Amino acid sequence: MIFHQFYLACLAHASYLIGDGGECAIVDPQRDVEQYLEAAGKRSLTIKYVIETHLHADFVSGHRELAARTGAEIVFGAAAKAAFPHRGVRDGDVLRVGNVELRAIETPGHTPESICWLVDGTELLTGDTLFIGDVGRPDLGGSAEELYDSLQKLLALDDSVEVWPAHGAGSACGRNISSETRSTIGIQRRTNYALRPMPREEFVRLITTDLSDAPSYFSRAAELNRLGPRALEDVQAPALSPRAVHDLLECGTGSQPVHGREAAAFGGGRVENPSHIILDVRDSDAFAAGHLPGAINIGLDGSYASWCGTLLSPAQRIVIVADGVDESREAVMRLARVGMENVAGYLDGGLLAWVNAGYESASLRQVTPGELRELEIAVLDVRRPAEFAAGHVPGARNIPLGELPRRVDEVGTEPLAVICAGGYRSSAAASLLARHGLDNLRNVAGGTEAWIRDGLAVER
Repeated sequence: MIFHQFYLACLAHASYLIGDGGECAIVDPQRDVEQYLEAAGKRSLTIKYVIETHLHADFVSGHRELAARTGAEIVFGAAAKAAFPHRGVRDGDVLRVGNVELRAIETPGHTPESICWLVDGTELLTGDTLFIGDVGRPDLGGSAEELYDSLQKLLALDDSVEVWPAHGAGSACGRNISSETRSTIGIQRRTNYALRPMPREEFVRLITTDLSDAPSYFSRAAELNRLGPRALEDVQAPALSPRAVHDLLECGTGSQPVHGREAAAFGGGRVENPSHIILDVRDSDAFAAGHLPGAINIGLDGSYASWCGTLLSPAQRIVIVADGVDESREAVMRLARVGMENVAGYLDGGLLAWVNAGYESASLRQVTPGELRELEIAVLDVRRPAEFAAGHVPGARNIPLGELPRRVDEVGTEPLAVICAGGYRSSAAASLLARHGLDNLRNVAGGTEAWIRDGLAVER
């Protein structure tokens, strides 16, 4: 048997190839499918099945494109009710690739249609039902009660069965996912907090208490996966001259109030032409040195696509600012991975072309932890609550980055330093606050990690 895991770090997403006898199945493919075609080709395998463990909410799948390009059959749990040709499977149904048997185990709970796949009795593809160190969140159409029962099915398997989930650390589909990308039933039985013996009522309370809100793009991505996304090559974004970008930003009535869905997404207030937004994908240092006024900084070097889906409105047209053409195209493709196809284009020539065309730029002040200690200034920590509780700058206030768009009005107008773990999320947060008209902002370079490394006092 050929068994291969593909791992996409920026989405903490694992997908799989299982092959034998000249054929294979691809499980939970990402939207850009070339790697699966190349992997199958190198092994002289025909892709027979494209299998989805469930309707993914955190990324858009390549199931339809992969099937269209190979003739493979798409397989879902029957409860998915996918709106395109597919095979719906139930508990105990079997697929074969060569001499390898894939047996379906219905595991509703994370979502109603969730299916785990037992491969030749030795490998278990768990999708988002069971992670390494965690279990799937139950608020995406599933239920905690059903998840409890589904996990009992998995715990009935032999301790030696290897566990291969669809996500690793950093995914919003769980709360405490390990950085490990494989384990065994036996190890998870002993170490996974959600699998210790407990009554159903205790389990339900455990995994639903203090559950953070699902990112806003999750429901859109899941529905796109159910309907079937278009081919990635159909998602186009042209190069735009500085003049074209300037005209896009100046169109309409300029500064105007935000209402309705955009108000909910961006916390109300006034922004420049809300129909378009500048997305600067460079790193935080480059952004701080200079950027287009009103730009949001979400760097390609972090969990870019997830944060874009969380912080940006699908009602807005996006203009990308990057260091070069390759980075611009990468930014567009990674947005498409989470179902964001609302890109108007990218700034041809980047910031340098903008400045050379005579247009104004803005900057963001950065401070070191040592400099922050000497300032009498409010501190906003945008890490997750658990990170904040483990140790933060004394007196800091916590508003997680994912909640900031709808809580901007809570921030106030006093001088403010924004901090996270290393400077990535805080740069995004500071840029979002600046877009809402707050000035006198500082981003803490190096973040809380640098603060602690410098031996400065920590409050818990």
